[in-house]
Amino acid sequence: MRYPDFVRNMLTGSILLAITIFTGGCQMLPVWATGPIKPAPLEIGDTIAFIAPAGNLNQERMTLAKQRLEEMGFIIKQPDDLFRQYGYLAGTDERRAQEIMDAFTDPDVKAIFPGTGGYGTTRILDRLDYKTIRKNPKILIGFSDITGLHLAINRKAGLVTFHTPNPQYGLGSETNLSDFSAKYFWRALLKSSYYDDQGNRLTPGWTYDFPKDVPAPKTLATGTARGRLIGGNASLVAPTMGTPYEIQTKGKILFLEDVREAPYRIDRYLSNLKLAGKLDQLNGVILGKFTQADKSEDHHSEFSMKDVFEQYFGDLGIPVVYDFPAGHYKYNATLPIGAMVELEATEDGCKITVLEDPVKLP
Repeated sequence: MRYPDFVRNMLTGSILLAITIFTGGCQMLPVWATGPIKPAPLEIGDTIAFIAPAGNLNQERMTLAKQRLEEMGFIIKQPDDLFRQYGYLAGTDERRAQEIMDAFTDPDVKAIFPGTGGYGTTRILDRLDYKTIRKNPKILIGFSDITGLHLAINRKAGLVTFHTPNPQYGLGSETNLSDFSAKYFWRALLKSSYYDDQGNRLTPGWTYDFPKDVPAPKTLATGTARGRLIGGNASLVAPTMGTPYEIQTKGKILFLEDVREAPYRIDRYLSNLKLAGKLDQLNGVILGKFTQADKSEDHHSEFSMKDVFEQYFGDLGIPVVYDFPAGHYKYNATLPIGAMVELEATEDGCKITVLEDPVKLP
């Protein structure tokens, strides 16, 4: 039976009111509360947009990354002012935000590759149109300062994004991506990686393997847990607290990494999360690489990084691993932010499995 518009509106309003009351009366559930949306995977011949949403870019490295992608068969699209500079930023807040939105709304673009991290993504989060991003789901990659975009887009648009090497320090480095980094980068992004040689769909997801030259993660607390993956760079996660973009951790697997941070500063970030209740209802924790701590801070080194991890995560009663090869490190595994993962941590080691395909397939 087809109801008049005013009746349908009344019914819709009643349903939303019931949801609001059921969930505590404070905030309506987002329309993607039952699960995230996923971008289409990349195919050879697709167009990739290079953007600069954070720090200014190194032209030589980005040119090399472009060349390598074009040799694979991709088309690279970049704005004429990609190498602009505004202080330590790649342009004004307005320009950087507009560039992101231009990439999401461009019908030719299938994936968005920020050139590097650095500084500045938190300055533009309130300038992005998340409804438009949700209506135009595309692959978004990156790490470090790009964490700001991962958090905000996950929270406000419900789109799976990818914590990966950036072009400037991966595809654009002299030695290219390490074999380990390349394996999971293309496993996550390329459509062909989801099928066998006969064109049959593979079992959804994958498990991370660690060859002899890649140090395997270590167990801090044992157990098995499942949850959607969330997180990124710790120094970007903490500043979003108290904002509309703050990390949502209930029932999630938290991933954190950082660079050039002494233990006492990581302590401060984790304290922030603890005081905000973000560690109370976690299902599990994956701690990536925390590399190249500032040597000038050695006078604050009474606690090691592992000591700090144990103080915050050791007694939560959930599985926790550390030294997972992801972050500011030559072995930088791609992690699908928003996808369902499983963490199994034992005294003898750990197993981390992506349980679903993080891209939309036919």
